Amino acid sequence: MTPGLLIAAPASGTGKTTVMLGLLRALRDDGLAVQPFKSGPDYIDPAFHRAASGRASFNLDSWSMPATMLDTLAANADDADFALAEGSMGLFDGVAKPGATGNGASADIARRMGWPVVLVIDVSGQAQSAAATALGFSRYDPSVPIAGVILNRVASPRHERLARSGMDAVGIRVFGSLPRRGDLKLPERHLGLVQAAEHSDLDARIDDYATFLRAHVDIPALRDAASAGARAAGAQSWIRPPAQRIALAQDAAFSFTYAHVLEGWRRAGAEIMPFSPLADEAPAAHADLVWLPGGYPELHAGKLAEARNFHAALGEHARTRPVHGECGGYMALGEGLIDADGTRHRMAGLLGLVTSYAQRKMHLGYRNATLHAPMGGFAAGAALTGHEFHYSTIIDQPDAPLAHVTDAEGNPVPETGSHRGHVTGSFFHMIARPS
Repeated sequence: MTPGLLIAAPASGTGKTTVMLGLLRALRDDGLAVQPFKSGPDYIDPAFHRAASGRASFNLDSWSMPATMLDTLAANADDADFALAEGSMGLFDGVAKPGATGNGASADIARRMGWPVVLVIDVSGQAQSAAATALGFSRYDPSVPIAGVILNRVASPRHERLARSGMDAVGIRVFGSLPRRGDLKLPERHLGLVQAAEHSDLDARIDDYATFLRAHVDIPALRDAASAGARAAGAQSWIRPPAQRIALAQDAAFSFTYAHVLEGWRRAGAEIMPFSPLADEAPAAHADLVWLPGGYPELHAGKLAEARNFHAALGEHARTRPVHGECGGYMALGEGLIDADGTRHRMAGLLGLVTSYAQRKMHLGYRNATLHAPMGGFAAGAALTGHEFHYSTIIDQPDAPLAHVTDAEGNPVPETGSHRGHVTGSFFHMIARPS
């Protein structure tokens, strides 16, 4: 099996994405085929992984994905020389109630795949004390091996010596020490990093990360620390396509798609036909289903309101065939979208939904959904697992609820989605179907 590592951290904001992208590019430049993965329900970071490695990055999520799906997705590394996964939040952070195969923590993925963990530790404002954090992580769960650490945001050579001395005292291996550099941080917006496609200089940035990592991290030692693990083999598990011919919205307003969902559709023989609502393009007239994924319609509401060709073609399709929108796509199917300035923009009007970004409130978490009505190719009664992450507030939702939706602990949530005729929408992003 392919050797691999999981890049994790004690908390968010420690710099693990910079380390991940630099390592992906450095290993690729060394001639290795590197398969990237992302722990958790993140639809932004994988696009950066792909830019750095040249290979599609797949999400691995222990709460929403059954074991067969995790192993199926991990098998994408079988033709690679190296597997590199990026954790989310802190290594052991997950929800209180376990789901399909765990509680969603990155540690679940490291344990199942047998990948040793490299902790990226921000040593700002501390020195030897960072070793106490590393030691606690190494002992918290002996089934999750900690290969060592990379020290980040080191202020000076003296600071590095002190931090390393603490690690030496407790027997924690240091793979490298990254000096503090403010110019390495990628810009962010309300749902995470500004999308990869929006960076005109992204390739140069990633090259800079790789050069920085090479200068300060022992990359050969990291390769030696990787383990092939003992992933279980079995029947493949993918999400089946909801239709044979799927018109998929794809542009700066609609880009939040999971690689494993699209790959499952393709492997089952579905034809995926991209189109751009922002360019006022119509979905393919012969499509069996139109699917609008999530994204940032609130940043492009004025342009979407003027996309008359898109709206007309969408309405014509919806007379006889299904249309589904996820999160941002759901908002675009509604009557109106109120932007951050309080301006209301006319949307497609296929659902009665009115949403406001002026009244911001964060909605975040795993979701279980049981459909009340058919959703594309999914029948009423189907169970889906997914994730919700948005800041929009529902002002009006007059249509019938699409699903019974609960959070990770089984508590009902009010964002049920809605349906009208052949049109459905939801704020949850589908990740898997429970086995």
